[in-house]
Amino acid sequence: MKYFYPFLAGYLFVTLLTPYLRNLAFRTGFVDKPTERKNHSTPVPLLGGVGIFTGFFLCCLFFVRPLDREFISVFIAAFLVLVIGLVDDWYKTGGKEFPVLPRIIVHLTAAVIVYQAGIIFRGFANPFTYQYIVLPGWLQFLLTVTWIFGVTTVINWSDGMDGLAGSLIAISGSTLFIVALAKGQANSALVSVLLVGTVLGFLRYNRHPAQIFMGDSGANFLGFLLSIIALEGAFKHATLISLFVPVLALGVPIFDNIFVVIKRFLERKPLYQADASQIHHRLLNSGLKPKQVLAFVCLVNVCFSLLSIIILLLNV
Repeated sequence: MKYFYPFLAGYLFVTLLTPYLRNLAFRTGFVDKPTERKNHSTPVPLLGGVGIFTGFFLCCLFFVRPLDREFISVFIAAFLVLVIGLVDDWYKTGGKEFPVLPRIIVHLTAAVIVYQAGIIFRGFANPFTYQYIVLPGWLQFLLTVTWIFGVTTVINWSDGMDGLAGSLIAISGSTLFIVALAKGQANSALVSVLLVGTVLGFLRYNRHPAQIFMGDSGANFLGFLLSIIALEGAFKHATLISLFVPVLALGVPIFDNIFVVIKRFLERKPLYQADASQIHHRLLNSGLKPKQVLAFVCLVNVCFSLLSIIILLLNV
């Protein structure tokens, strides 16, 4: 019950709030209009991320009650990520592209705020001697910021079809919840289960054909949050081998988008130029239907998640 009530509260809050945000988006014109690159044929509201953000933090205040410097810093950083995403989404409503540089600056700033709050990748335990190896300060900073920025980006890039990003996040969040339980990290487990509940509440309206999108605001916020949960949970006191646990928990977004980055680099394309390189685009182009693509990609991510849990249980 300690974890079920937060899960249920997050789910119900977002489920009840999303229809109001959907109506608000239609009234204000905050909708994603159809283009040649997009699969939907009618305008779709883009305010799903606001509901997820609001539901998560309100439930977090009620169930976790972490009113300390770390929580306030994470809230401020996450709010910055949400706002720049909303600006990006607003540009899309007019058929324009928001410049990449401001997004990068805000995401890096948010990552630095989290680092300054003490959420840091400090090191790892030697699996043979069990001696904890503390990394140099500059390397802690570089790895922490790179991880937060990278996960935020790959989750956003994975948001390319109805229900995909939300489903992948729900699977990854559930995996991090199991990891936190296994490691006795109660707060990390609570935050993970809250995340899963809010995302599932949103997915009720995002399954094909989607009634609302999370937008860049929601995808960036959820990626940002997942990266922090991993730093506060799976990465803490990890051995050299178990460092792969959070990486595998986010396996599909990470490995698929590494492939995308390499492909764009070899083809001398800008890294942030949208194309059809992601796995869901390739599967759709092969003739699979959207529901088949969603099921296949989620199954692959479940396999990655199970592998991460096996590594954790092996205690290596």
